[in-house]
Amino acid sequence: MDVVWLSRLQFGLTVGFHYIFPPLSIGLGLLLVFMEGMYLKTKKDLYHRMTRFWVKVFGLIFALGVATGIVLEFQFGTNWATYSRFVGDIFGSALAAEGIFAFFLESGFLAILLFGWNKVSPKMHFFSTMMVSLGAHFSAIWIVVANSWQQTPVAYQIVGEGLRARVELLDFWQVVFNPSLLARLSHVFAGAWQAGAFFVVSVSAYYLLKKRHLDFAKASLKIGLVVAAISSLAQLVTGHYGAIVVEKYQPAKMAAFEAHYPASAPGDYHLFGVVDEKEQTVKYGISVPGLLSFLLSGDPSRPVVGLNAFPEDERPPVQIVFQTYHFMVIIGMGLIGLSLLGMFLWWRKKLFDFRWLLWLFVISVLGPQFANQLGWFSAEVGRQPYIVYGLLKTKDAFSTSVSSQEVITSLILFGIVYLLLFILFIYLLNEKIQHGPDEEDLGTEGHRA
Repeated sequence: MDVVWLSRLQFGLTVGFHYIFPPLSIGLGLLLVFMEGMYLKTKKDLYHRMTRFWVKVFGLIFALGVATGIVLEFQFGTNWATYSRFVGDIFGSALAAEGIFAFFLESGFLAILLFGWNKVSPKMHFFSTMMVSLGAHFSAIWIVVANSWQQTPVAYQIVGEGLRARVELLDFWQVVFNPSLLARLSHVFAGAWQAGAFFVVSVSAYYLLKKRHLDFAKASLKIGLVVAAISSLAQLVTGHYGAIVVEKYQPAKMAAFEAHYPASAPGDYHLFGVVDEKEQTVKYGISVPGLLSFLLSGDPSRPVVGLNAFPEDERPPVQIVFQTYHFMVIIGMGLIGLSLLGMFLWWRKKLFDFRWLLWLFVISVLGPQFANQLGWFSAEVGRQPYIVYGLLKTKDAFSTSVSSQEVITSLILFGIVYLLLFILFIYLLNEKIQHGPDEEDLGTEGHRA
């Protein structure tokens, strides 16, 4: 089997599994700040219990995120040595910045967050909660900086030739604020806040269905629902902004999102469908003529660059990019509708009256996870055949000394380990949810005065 395809599959498996946890950490960390802030403001034990319960869940998610993230670092040197040599000057600086400015901040205050309830003052503990949340956001910033530079490379010069060629950093801050950073970062943050918010909403709705911890569940669900509604709408806005940036800097990817083939013609927007790459059309779907052009420019007659403007070996695989992109959009619109429906029923004082709605809330936890994964698939596969857009192709970036048999072996082993980790995660998470918040969460002394 092709070693490049296997290496891509292995990296996709490991990064996809890892990305279950960082969005939850970021989103739940933000919610912890709100919950503990409510406790400090109101002094109600309800918010104290709420924060302590979700801190325990956060600790489990954080541990899995760290454990699964370490593997990714090693793969750059094992499977993608040519890539690492080529971009090391730039990619390495962003990863180093993550360790210095993000991971140390987050992990440094984590012990106080988890174990400092009866050992520090309430304000100091709240400060630690904010620092852990800030560290989680900083970590995302530097990872997105590195990935965004691959999408829109700037501030570099190429030195050397052939296999010895590499990019040399010219301006660190231009790399940080590369053209696609703000669009991609805002979209990642909104997706992470969604993941944390709908996770809290899901667990709270489960308690309401089981008629357990009712006061806790109602208050927790309301906090989660507010963040869910705001972040879902933010996803729509940031996604639109991101599409405009993609069309400007990666027109082949934008064309693949909508299977737009004409080299220069007004673009239609497809609600769904199946791409026939041979016939260069979308079948079994519904499209709105000119809507893509309108969304990108405000003019439904403005031409959009299509796939036929690029050589065939410069085009991304259209079918998978089209499908992952559209399923992401469908899920995102569904989450907007669900969160706004919840807010409306809350306003009408009927939020907890419908069991069907509570069941929808329970399963809604899957929505942001699927949408986040699909979004990354469409973004990364849409960048193909390049691993660094316009500079380095994926087929030229892998380690030539690694055999397909070695990748298959490691892929099987990773699959087994990750399956066991996922089973362990679900088991421990279920244990914490089944146990729920109780009076022990208040401690014998509460916070130190």
